[in-house]
Amino acid sequence: MKQYKCLITLFAAALFMGACSDDDNDYGTEGVAIATPAITGETSTSSASLSVAVNMRDDVRYSGAGFCYSLQSSPTIHSATVKALISNGTLSATLTDLAPKRTYYARAFVCIYQGDVVYSPEFMFSTADGTLDEQLAAYQAPIYPDNYIAIADWNMRGQWNLANVHDPTVVLGEDGYYYMYQTDASYGNAHGGHGHFHARRSKNLIDWEYLGRTMKELPGWVVPKLNEIRQGMGLQPVATAAEISYGFWAPCVRKVRNGLYRMYYSITCPGLLNGEGTWSERAFIGMMENTNLSNNDGWVDKGYIVTNASDKGLEFNVTAGDWANCYYKWNAIDPSYIITPEGAHWLIYGSWHSGIVAMELNGITGMPKQNLSIPWAEGNAPAEYGQLIATRQAGNRWQASEGPEIIYNPQTEYYYLFMAYDALEIPYNTRVARSKSITGPYLGIDGANVTEGADMYPVVTHPYKFANSDGWVGISHCAIFDDGNGNWYYASQGRLPESVDNAIMLGHVRSIRWTKDGWPLVMPERYGAVPQAAITEEELIGDWEHIDLSYAIGQQKESSIMTLTDDHKVSEGNWRDASWSYDATTQILTINDIDLYLQRETDWEAKPRMHTIVYAAYGNNKTYWGKKANK
Repeated sequence: MKQYKCLITLFAAALFMGACSDDDNDYGTEGVAIATPAITGETSTSSASLSVAVNMRDDVRYSGAGFCYSLQSSPTIHSATVKALISNGTLSATLTDLAPKRTYYARAFVCIYQGDVVYSPEFMFSTADGTLDEQLAAYQAPIYPDNYIAIADWNMRGQWNLANVHDPTVVLGEDGYYYMYQTDASYGNAHGGHGHFHARRSKNLIDWEYLGRTMKELPGWVVPKLNEIRQGMGLQPVATAAEISYGFWAPCVRKVRNGLYRMYYSITCPGLLNGEGTWSERAFIGMMENTNLSNNDGWVDKGYIVTNASDKGLEFNVTAGDWANCYYKWNAIDPSYIITPEGAHWLIYGSWHSGIVAMELNGITGMPKQNLSIPWAEGNAPAEYGQLIATRQAGNRWQASEGPEIIYNPQTEYYYLFMAYDALEIPYNTRVARSKSITGPYLGIDGANVTEGADMYPVVTHPYKFANSDGWVGISHCAIFDDGNGNWYYASQGRLPESVDNAIMLGHVRSIRWTKDGWPLVMPERYGAVPQAAITEEELIGDWEHIDLSYAIGQQKESSIMTLTDDHKVSEGNWRDASWSYDATTQILTINDIDLYLQRETDWEAKPRMHTIVYAAYGNNKTYWGKKANK
């Protein structure tokens, strides 16, 4: 792709023309009109010819013209450009060095001498598919930065792409876009004062268009509902607090049917129940609906769904250090929403307090199927607030687990419950368990009963570090989604380690491969739309970066070199002297009786970024990640 930094070239041209003329008129943009570009001829895998009509007033001079183009919408002269001359009112040029099977955005431009840049309307075109091998040979890796501090401010949001993402939820809209929504969080709170539950969208899971808030302000039902509950508890009403003091957390968006989408969201209320020495104020889960995701202003709030439930009556004082006996039984945080194959609607929610519960919903209204009684009771939490489906430690009411995400895979006929374990800054890691029933029991890969309090395995993601990089931590509270064609993806935030800046929250999207016995493997490198050309055995020979991703709280698991030789031996690494074999049909590399599932992905640590081969595996109650080392 020809990358012309057009401003430098055009500035030089303007100086030249200025030297030849003492005309100091500013021609502005009114003297030029550009039509919408069109393709001329057939588009190949690597080139496309464009033409456009340009109507220019006779007294207007220009210092440069051509086409700017990008894989993202609204290209400018700072994007890739190709220059051309206007001839008989027509501007024509051929764009070369394009990638196969990609959608490009293009605009014609004219730089007015001593004036502004005039752009045509945007035009989209796609290059020809070509073979997978051709696509792989022409592969261009994403170029957006991992450390996005330079563009973190609100006025740079048009360049954010996946910057400032936290607790994402992703849904595929009817218009072919993937829509992502998130917790209110950003570097330096750049989003502050700009509404809540911000959104972005993408056609390819790489280039994301920022859409802004979906909720303008704190819903009007929150404070009245809070005071209604407080009055029932014999507590004084609270005044409306500053909106910034409320927490807007962890939305979950799902398609209900054609023309209807629901977002379940969390709002945490500020303060304490009754002053110093009492437990924190409660949280709420609410719900919004939208009929058209492209209309970011189309979300209509439907109100209150559920709040924290307790079985301790009005005994809400804090016992110093006794976290295991906290006041709330269930915490109304982190909703996940699922419609079963039978058509039942369920809300899965919970965070830290005792575990994760499932509550059935009315599919028509999206509200609880049963009427909710007062959210406190003596002896048992009200049953209609949900039934326990997962707990990290039975009987412990303060446990480091949260962010449930539940999906159903029709190929395996299992429900999968993904969970975030530990604190979010660094130790955050993801686990998964599965069940044939939405309400459990949920079992880990080791057969242990997570519903009864067994620790959940396998580890799905974990803090890690490949060579030549800072690595990533805080990788959890995930969204699991598919493209409708059997391809599944994992999305979450990733944080840079404290040695760099742990406040960086970059959106990560990864592919999922399913093992032969139906467990999801999340790929170690982020998704970069690498063409999935067949992986040959010859490509496997050489050095690999291998990571034992087994759980170690707060520790970045670092890679070490593992070398595969052409005599099917491992000559370096923890599996030294082991034999290896490869099934090219399934793309499974086997070492030490462990199946390593291979896939082509982006090597994000390479400079420049390029494609590589990665693997993920479960074996011996461990998780393994790895990638072929690029030289």
